[in-house]
Amino acid sequence: MKPQIKRTLSNFFFEYETPRQVLVRNKRVAVVCRIIQMGVLAYIIGWVFMYERGYQTIDIAIGSIFTKMKGVSFTNISGKERIWDAADFVFPEQGDSSFVVMTNYIASVGQKQDKCPELPDGKNKNKCMTDENCDEGKYKRTGNGHMTGRCISNTSTCEIYSWCPVEDDRQIPDPPILLTAENYTLFIKNSITFRQFNVVRSNLVESVNQSYINTCLYHPKTDPLCPIFRLGDIVERSGFNFSEIARVGGAIGVLIDWDCNLDLSIRHCKPKYEFYGLYGTAKNDKEEKPSLGYNFRYAKYYVENGVEKRTLMKVFGVRIDIIVHGRAGKFDIIPTLTAIGSGVGIFGVATVVCDLLLLYFVPKRDFYKNMKFKHTEIPEEKPALPQSQTEKDLPKVTCHSNLFSRRSL
Repeated sequence: MKPQIKRTLSNFFFEYETPRQVLVRNKRVAVVCRIIQMGVLAYIIGWVFMYERGYQTIDIAIGSIFTKMKGVSFTNISGKERIWDAADFVFPEQGDSSFVVMTNYIASVGQKQDKCPELPDGKNKNKCMTDENCDEGKYKRTGNGHMTGRCISNTSTCEIYSWCPVEDDRQIPDPPILLTAENYTLFIKNSITFRQFNVVRSNLVESVNQSYINTCLYHPKTDPLCPIFRLGDIVERSGFNFSEIARVGGAIGVLIDWDCNLDLSIRHCKPKYEFYGLYGTAKNDKEEKPSLGYNFRYAKYYVENGVEKRTLMKVFGVRIDIIVHGRAGKFDIIPTLTAIGSGVGIFGVATVVCDLLLLYFVPKRDFYKNMKFKHTEIPEEKPALPQSQTEKDLPKVTCHSNLFSRRSL
């Protein structure tokens, strides 16, 4: 038993097994094999290593955004002149990565809490015929206040307790009141950090100095690194029509994309700006969409003759969401070996495909099967013939050395 175990262990540690290979001289199969291998090699070198940079370890950036809008508009509504600057048309005013630029509005001046008739909506939802149609103390989902129980005959609507007079937003100003917002400018200051590589970058790169900022305006070809953008250009490059989006509002995404190869000089790590229309009316849209645009309300409160009043503003504007996407890579031996190992494994696809061709599709497939597979047959031992009954009945003969005695002689 011990010699057998010793022999088994010796064979395991000191013997090497290698697969048997068969050299097949078939031009078609050989060409298919080489084409597949070249395709795999092109994939590994071109896609994995050159495009995806599979030899690098990757880190995702942490970014921050600071924004500042500049621009001035002038309006003259019913003889009332007014100047609008960034403090009036930007919400919120902190310079965050998401903000709204007002381009149109509906103002309800001098509202106070009182009783007044509900606004006719033109769809008979607020219409009443008698006081019984106006449940006291309740309000309708489409209404503007609590009903008092009276039906006003002049308007055929219920009397409500609300901020009066009720806002009338049935007609949106067209053209937009602040159409000159097209010439507003947006300054974006972005900073990113790649913690794994201890790299900090800003969109104010080496070539962007103060004198350049004072004169530049972003253009994807002539000034791709300028951090100052014209609002009208942002809207147009996102696929929207400015006059329409200024009238009813909409949303636009500004993507700052960092794709940095840290195996090169850090000066090559630069941002790329892209613009996407998130919600609004595109240039080629012909269908009417429900609840189109973007708007919100805010109020300015004051006291007049001891009575609290307010000016309600329904604001239509362009909502801008700035998104930062940062990715940096640097050479590392571990992902390099992983990519190489994966590529070597994919090379086995050529062998599998060629074996299928040889064994199932070529005319001489039976010949190749015999060359590729070696069959071993174990010979069966022939069993001894059974003894017949006649042989069993024969007497047994015993030979003795003293069969012949002296007496017989």
